[in-house]
Amino acid sequence: MSITRFTVGLALAAAFASMPACAARPCEPQIREGWLRLPPGKAPMVAGFALIENRCTTPSTVVRVESDAFADVSLHETRVVDGMSRMRPVPALVLAPRGQAVLKPGGLHLMLMQPRSVLKPGDSVAIRFSLQDGRTVKAQFVVRPIGG
Repeated sequence: MSITRFTVGLALAAAFASMPACAARPCEPQIREGWLRLPPGKAPMVAGFALIENRCTTPSTVVRVESDAFADVSLHETRVVDGMSRMRPVPALVLAPRGQAVLKPGGLHLMLMQPRSVLKPGDSVAIRFSLQDGRTVKAQFVVRPIGG
């Protein structure tokens, strides 16, 4: 190998090594500040909240949410209809380019049904968000006591 090809090869290797790891992957939503609220008593469900940010220039759609710690996880939304608070499933969550979704008490949230083990405040639960394009985004949610 000539010195010139070797020098060019080293320069290319150095350039790729200095690139951020995310440059090789498509942009994906980020899930931050995730937490789960324990219910009063021994109810078989837990509510989940977080901030989901789509910092990408294209929309992204969450089509499924799962966790090995629960038998079933789904997106729900609470709305007041005719003066009554009603909860309904949300089949897909579309995140606008550079947009965000706030999962919060009394609004959009996760419903996590039938925990597979006893959860305690301070525990961390892994949750997977499946995107319409087949990718999966993972996040850790911290368990908080009711009122915590």
